[in-house]
Amino acid sequence: MAGKLWGIGLGPGDPELVTVKAARIISEADVIAFHSARHGRSISRAVAEPYLREGQLEEHLVYPVTTETVDHPGGYQGAIDEFYESAAQRLAEHLEAGRSVALLAAGDPLFYSSYMHMHKRLCDRFDAEVIPGVTSVSAASAALGVPLVERDEVFTVLPGTLPVEELTRRLRETDSAAILKLGRTFPAVRQALKDSGRLAEASYVERASTDRQRVLSAAEVDESQVPYFSIALVPSPSNNPAATPAAGPGEVVVVGLGPGDDAWTTPEVRHELSRATDIVGYTTYVNRVPVVAGQLRHASDNKVESERAAMALDLAKRGARVVVVSSGDPGVFAMAAAVVEMSAEPQWSEVSVRVLPGMTAAHAVASRVGAPLGHDYAMISLSDRLKPWDIVAKRISAVAAADMAIAVYNPASKSRTWQVGAMRDLLLEHRSPQTPVIVGRDVAGPQESVRILTLGELDPAEIDMRCLLIIGSSLTTVVGSGSERKVFTPRRYPG
Repeated sequence: MAGKLWGIGLGPGDPELVTVKAARIISEADVIAFHSARHGRSISRAVAEPYLREGQLEEHLVYPVTTETVDHPGGYQGAIDEFYESAAQRLAEHLEAGRSVALLAAGDPLFYSSYMHMHKRLCDRFDAEVIPGVTSVSAASAALGVPLVERDEVFTVLPGTLPVEELTRRLRETDSAAILKLGRTFPAVRQALKDSGRLAEASYVERASTDRQRVLSAAEVDESQVPYFSIALVPSPSNNPAATPAAGPGEVVVVGLGPGDDAWTTPEVRHELSRATDIVGYTTYVNRVPVVAGQLRHASDNKVESERAAMALDLAKRGARVVVVSSGDPGVFAMAAAVVEMSAEPQWSEVSVRVLPGMTAAHAVASRVGAPLGHDYAMISLSDRLKPWDIVAKRISAVAAADMAIAVYNPASKSRTWQVGAMRDLLLEHRSPQTPVIVGRDVAGPQESVRILTLGELDPAEIDMRCLLIIGSSLTTVVGSGSERKVFTPRRYPG
């Protein structure tokens, strides 16, 4: 009768963190197997030693290579795969002879462990059981003494071997993170922490749970002295004292949420929203921001842009980390201009202001029908609340005469009902009634509708504040039929 393969999770290093079941199976097994590098020292065996008994067979599985280069014809991966096959065969011989094999694994056997490579090669041939162990992440969190996540926060485990750009992106997207496989990768990991804006929040835990344990700020670590058995931890802002604003002036970050669908909010913007102490914006846009415990929300009417900007700057002056939210892109008929203009006043000279871009409504509507903005185009707001109508009219006529496509924002509201008709009449002085027009309403929202019609068919009574219009140029073309119709403005111009 064949023996049984046991995957033994030993925990992070402290022998007292070995589970009762793991200790029992170690002492009962016929064969104790463990991995090590070529130096021969096995951390796993050292942790399990108190539970070994005399007379047990030992299989010492020595890696032929760790991080150095190799002359194997298959390269590094070829050498490792050959080693795993050979090691699996050695264990299989014991199992076929009826011996039970306890394969030791630091941490948990199925969490970045050597055991999993044996398991995949043997579990379909022999009875195999995994005994879970305390992971190094749990031990590092305990050493830090700070909760990693709570409620609906997201925790991400990352290997330090990822490219800097990928690490940076994922750190921006998550509430909390653990980065493993450090050692030689630590300089790149620290760069990713810096690029993602999370270096000040990050801690470094070395050899967690052992008598050589060290806990430091990730920013203070000597890059030349980082062992493989170390972890960088970034607790969520709600649990991380390092994520709270320091004394002195804070910061204002003006962000664009995109036009409606949360999927169009960028990871960079999501990260800033999660770190903010205060959210400021028009009520409709503030309501789109996920609620974070302890975060203050300051919602207001959409006609008080200057007052809203002043409030945000004043909060930051007193030390708050403020995010001002806009729909679409904050620099397109939105809050970025108001905040930057207001920040030029001497009273807020010490407050830092940053602007993060977002998907614009014009581009969202354009994407639904193809590429109507594929060549030169203009963006015009029909609202005459902040500029007189004669200026709006002059710009419409000038762009129409220049034969450019036009993305029209703020076309109408309850109190502004005549501007769409006036715009249509101005455009017809320069454009054919057959000029394609796209009417996008609530794009990326629950009541989305997108219609393709002509300038002559444009009915002002059907347009409201939730619409965005795209007026084609003389070259804008509609192709296809029915629901498959597409619109494009060619990039080539005649002559």
